This record gives sequence, structure tokens and C-alpha cells, in this order.
Amino acid sequence: MHLVLVTAYPPSQGTLNEYGFHLARVLADKPEVAQLTILADVLPTQTDDPAHVRRVWRFNDPLNAVHLQRALREAKPDVVLYNLQFATFGDRKAAAALGLLAPLLSRLQGVPTITLLHNIFETIDLEKAGFGSNKLINAVTRLAGQVFTWVLLGSHLVALTMPRYVHTLREKYHARNVFLAPHGAFQEPTPPLPLPAGRTVMTFGKFGTYKRVEVLIEAHKLLLERDSTLRLVIAGSDSPNAKGYLEETRRRYSSVPNVTYTGYVAEEDVPRIFADCTAVAFPYNSTTGSSGVLHQAGEYARAAVMPRIGDLADLIEQEGYRAEYFEPEDAASLAAALWRVIERSESARELGLANYLAASGLPLSDVADWYLLHFQRLLSADAYSQAVKPQGTT
Repeated sequence: MHLVLVTAYPPSQGTLNEYGFHLARVLADKPEVAQLTILADVLPTQTDDPAHVRRVWRFNDPLNAVHLQRALREAKPDVVLYNLQFATFGDRKAAAALGLLAPLLSRLQGVPTITLLHNIFETIDLEKAGFGSNKLINAVTRLAGQVFTWVLLGSHLVALTMPRYVHTLREKYHARNVFLAPHGAFQEPTPPLPLPAGRTVMTFGKFGTYKRVEVLIEAHKLLLERDSTLRLVIAGSDSPNAKGYLEETRRRYSSVPNVTYTGYVAEEDVPRIFADCTAVAFPYNSTTGSSGVLHQAGEYARAAVMPRIGDLADLIEQEGYRAEYFEPEDAASLAAALWRVIERSESARELGLANYLAASGLPLSDVADWYLLHFQRLLSADAYSQAVKPQGTT
């Protein structure tokens, strides 16, 4: 088949770009996929992309759905897969919403369409996710979210990464075209990485909304009283809804020693930042979907320290990951949890191995086989509907 994947794609820093990169990689390796075309986001500077990557849509462009339909007509795929969350196409409400029309328009164009949806509005804390605290605006935003959930359900099929999401869309929206497609670990199982010398805590992501590093830095200050050589690595960049957050945080805590800010981490550097850490901290006060960072911690056999909230709790219960827990936004609780892990290397190694086994049990390449099964069913159904049409119809 000729498959088109619509996604943010490295070196873009757009949301889900890492997932799009690895999903494209595993799909391209499948013998059922004769051709893979990636319709990716346009970047501020020229990039040296491979021939199968076409950059056709821009973050915050209200015409993205139109640009994508034009590109699909030119590509003539057998099937299209959208890799989305609600803010994929913009952090401005109009641009973000209008971009979500693209899957429905693809279906109306006659292209078999699957949307992979990484979050749903029903589980998002809008204030913590950076949408502000105005109750009226948030009520309107949530209503708009429900409307655009209906729009996304206009795809032939919608894949969801969490069982709770599937249940919600079936119960609330009476959707019968949804299925579970777990996040999956990016890499095939390899021998777990040994722990580095010394003690290093790392956090990784896009920060400033529900992922905030102040509590982690305060916990680091407490831990320095026990081990003055302890290092903290803050890896990643600002959330699109919190531009300038990390620079402001760096200035505010400039006197705290042994803190490193890496900035954006390129895909080829991800293994190194996990190899260099003893434990991975999740300083979250809310969640907006399945955690790619937790799956990566598992791939690299690293211990996780996190609050027991929302989708993180679901992942622990449903996919077999393990973690040391702390109370959200409580620096003393976080420091105590981190110390329980890093004080003895055996503790960090045991938790890391449990997460490695969980990640090894469901690599993304296996999840891709599930997508291919649904692609083939869609194509078979489309071929059947064409075959049984009365002569002369279109």
C-alpha cells in the first residue's frame, strides 16, 4: 500500500514530532507498505529532508486542512494516518481547531482515513494545560473540544492510546469506530543500559504548563544537603503555551548548583541523556495523554519518580510500569521519593529493570502491525463497496 502519515516531524520541535519520527520508521519497515509519504510541518529554516518527507502545513496556519487536502490529492495514497493531539496544528484556538477538520475532509475526499488521537478533552485540566483560568472561556473551550471530538470521529477509524479514552468515546459519543492502539516503546528491546557513575536526576519534556520544574529544583536543593555532588538535568524546551518559561526559571534559580539545561534534545541525542541519568523525574501536576517519556525510561531501563495521577496512574496499572511516588507539587515529598531511588543503586536498578521489561513487552513495531490490520480492513471494505456498486454509478 501507499501510506501517507500526517505528523510533526524532526527537526521540528512541534508536539508529537518524536512519536511521528518513530511511527514513520517502523511503518516504513513493514513489507505491506510499498511507499510511505510524510506530510510534515514547515520549519522556519530550510531542512535537508529525505524525498518521502513533504513539508506542507505550518503551525498556527488556519488553512492547514486545505493545504493537506491539496497534498493528498497530489500524493494519491491508499490510506492516510493522522498523528494528532488537539494542539497539533497551533496554539491559537482558531488555527488549532480548523486544522482538526483535516481528517474529516480526507474522508469526504474518499481517502481511507485513520486518526491517532493522543489525548481527549474530557481528561485535560484546561487551566493547568495553559488555557488560562477564566471559567467562561474554559467552558466555551471545552464545548468546542466536544464539537471537534465529533469532527475527528468523522474519520473512518480513530485510534486511542489509553483504554479509558476508548471507553469515554464509546460511552459519551456512542462512537463505534474507535480502537485501542497503545503508545508502545520506540525501540526494539536491547540489553538494558548500566547505571552511570554518580547520581543524576533527569527530567525530559516540554515545560511550563502542567510540567513545571520549580518543584524539582526545590527538591534538588534539599537533596544537595545529603549529597553535594548530585546533578539535575532539565532536558527539553518550553511548551508552546509557555514560551520563555525555562529561561525565566534558569534566571530565578541561577544560584542553585549542579543544574544543567540542555534545551531541545535532538532525536540522536535522546539515548545519551537517558544513559547519563540514574532516575527520571516527572514533575507533573496534571496529564494530557500517554507519556512518551515513561516509555523511553523503560526502553533505557531507568527508574521513574512520579505523582500517581491521571494517565500516569493508568500506565502504571495497565502496562506494568513501576515508579516511586510523591505528592504533586510537594518538594519535600519529591525529594524523599528521589532519595529512596538514588540512595542505593540497587533500588534504581530494580525499578529500571521493571520498566525495561514493561517497555520490551510492547514495542511500537508491534503496535504498527495493529494499524496495518485496520488499514487492510479499510481497503478491503472500500474495494468491496466499489465492486458492488451498480454499473454506471460513481
